[in-house]
Amino acid sequence: MNKISQLFNIEYPIVQGGMIWNSGYKLASAVSNAGGLGLIGAGSMYPDVLREHIQKCKKATNKPFGVNVPMLYPNIEEIMDIIVEEGVKIVFTSAGNPKTWTSFLKEKGITVVHVVSSSKFALKAQEAGVDAIVAEGFEAGGHNGREETTTLTLIPMVKEKINIPLIAAGGIATGRGMLAAMVLGADGVQLGSRFAASIESSAHDDFKKTIVDLEEGGTQLTLKELAPVRLIKNKFYNDVQELYSKCPSVDDLKTLLGRARAKRGMFEGDLVEGELEIGQIASLIKDIKPVAEIINDMVTEFENAKNNIPQL
Repeated sequence: MNKISQLFNIEYPIVQGGMIWNSGYKLASAVSNAGGLGLIGAGSMYPDVLREHIQKCKKATNKPFGVNVPMLYPNIEEIMDIIVEEGVKIVFTSAGNPKTWTSFLKEKGITVVHVVSSSKFALKAQEAGVDAIVAEGFEAGGHNGREETTTLTLIPMVKEKINIPLIAAGGIATGRGMLAAMVLGADGVQLGSRFAASIESSAHDDFKKTIVDLEEGGTQLTLKELAPVRLIKNKFYNDVQELYSKCPSVDDLKTLLGRARAKRGMFEGDLVEGELEIGQIASLIKDIKPVAEIINDMVTEFENAKNNIPQL
């Protein structure tokens, strides 16, 4: 049996990214109900909002689901307590040292997965005792690795270093992409952008429409001095580039970014001044579909592609 399906007790080794402003309980429960692993994105939720989404997710699915926690979160202790109190069994951590919370979560019987962008950090996460690794290439949307290592090179390099299950992320939205990642050594895949453009995603409809209209080259990794992030090239992105031409300080960049700009873009639909985070693969996404259809199409394409391999 597939290691990732076994680890999470799911039908398909397909994990939904815990994306801020996209990953509410509706998306997480839909992915879990369709045979994958849904994740609630805690990064854009106050503690009481997260608790509400966990409770609603438990009502909406009887399948396994998890919570994604960026460890830069200011209310991290409260978040972790809520996760334990609500009986969440799977936690994906990112943007921080896996040593900080892994043993606490493991002692509570929680399966822990850590997201990394290099083999060095994959090894550190394995040493910290996590159950699996997500290795995310620089094609991915949202916050990203400074090294700009692509998924195609990252997956085999991480696979060589670790002996725990490996999930590939970044630039995967199709069954063929899933097969390619698994041929390279991944045990499963994590999708963000494809699920952002789903009916059940909590993103604003205008943002979803922007995703499907996006053409190749429509995103860029920027703001490395703060936290590297892949953005759609809109007015805000252009303002960032203009500021770079003046050799800004970190404080200058922080001032331009301000607060709640990602919420403004992805959740409230301000396509001009908002921060619009999406992966390079968005230019391959041509429709907004229900999650069940996305997963079904992906699995069918995966099987067809796998059956065609002998012809190569």
